Amino acid sequence: MADIARAAGVTAPSLYRHFADKQALLYAAVLAGVDDLQTCTDTALAAADGDSEAFIAAMCGSMARRQNASTLWRWTGTYLTSEQNREVVQGTRAVLRQWAELLFADRDLLDWEQRQLVWTLLSVVGSLSVHRARLSSAQSVLELTAAAVRLVALTPSDAIPLRVPPHVDVPGDDRRSEILDAAARLFSERGYGPVTVDEIGAAVGITGPSVYKHFPSKATILIEIGRRSGARLEVGVIAAYSAGSDDTERLALMVDSYVGAITSMPDLSVSFNNASALADDPSSRELLDIQRRYVRRWSTLMTSIHEIGDAEAAVAVHAALSIVNDAVRVRRGTERPDFPAQMAYLMRGVLGL
Repeated sequence: MADIARAAGVTAPSLYRHFADKQALLYAAVLAGVDDLQTCTDTALAAADGDSEAFIAAMCGSMARRQNASTLWRWTGTYLTSEQNREVVQGTRAVLRQWAELLFADRDLLDWEQRQLVWTLLSVVGSLSVHRARLSSAQSVLELTAAAVRLVALTPSDAIPLRVPPHVDVPGDDRRSEILDAAARLFSERGYGPVTVDEIGAAVGITGPSVYKHFPSKATILIEIGRRSGARLEVGVIAAYSAGSDDTERLALMVDSYVGAITSMPDLSVSFNNASALADDPSSRELLDIQRRYVRRWSTLMTSIHEIGDAEAAVAVHAALSIVNDAVRVRRGTERPDFPAQMAYLMRGVLGL
């Protein structure tokens, strides 16, 4: 709270006159993001005048200029209470129903298909907030609009099962692997910050100090989770290049392997969602490089398939990745058996495959 007060140019006691604690402030900020989303929607609906593609373009432009409307809900669900999360979801659903009424007025889609498409569209139109586009703002919005238009033309019930190669365990010490598995599960459920080393140890039947025999710090555990997820992604890349007959099939197989990895184990989502906790750690650069190299593989295939530039390809790739990353992070529909197939289908559609 003291940090926030300094950034706002007020005293800490002044801040407490408005918000009881940091939890209350976070909740208010997230609700403000929902209000911003409603404002963006109202503006886009007025500008579109019933034209669905014009609405999508207007939303992409609005969200690019007001990225707070698409950022906080991505990252803060772990830190809100169930009741608070429920209110955020209800407010967001009300906005997305307005999207569906316009976008699918002339399509014979089931209710669940409409809901899935508009929630996914929210991830796509807000995806510029998760990476640095190397295009002008106007060009980024054009590329994002094209990806979003491809998305809303899809029919989720057409999804086919994933084509995922057999799971291959990354070799490692059994006890170390047990600690990483337990930590990844706890970080996924509660976030990196609140989990203690003692709790990680208890999850595998050892004391907190015994954990330090294997890892010198909690940060090191998170780093190793990131390295392990990177190694598993590389296995998927190798399998896709071995089995794919051309670049289109290779990228489609990489989509399937990514979805398979992020939905079958928490490592990938944990390393991505908690990267900011390692901001001051020299090893954080290594994890960022792993992520960038992997995304670059997708972009390279996109440039070959669609004969576009690297920057244009990156916009579509990040939009596609945001679909499953967001859904897993907020646990939206993850319990359904067809969830992986649905995610992969929507991602391939955004990529134009």
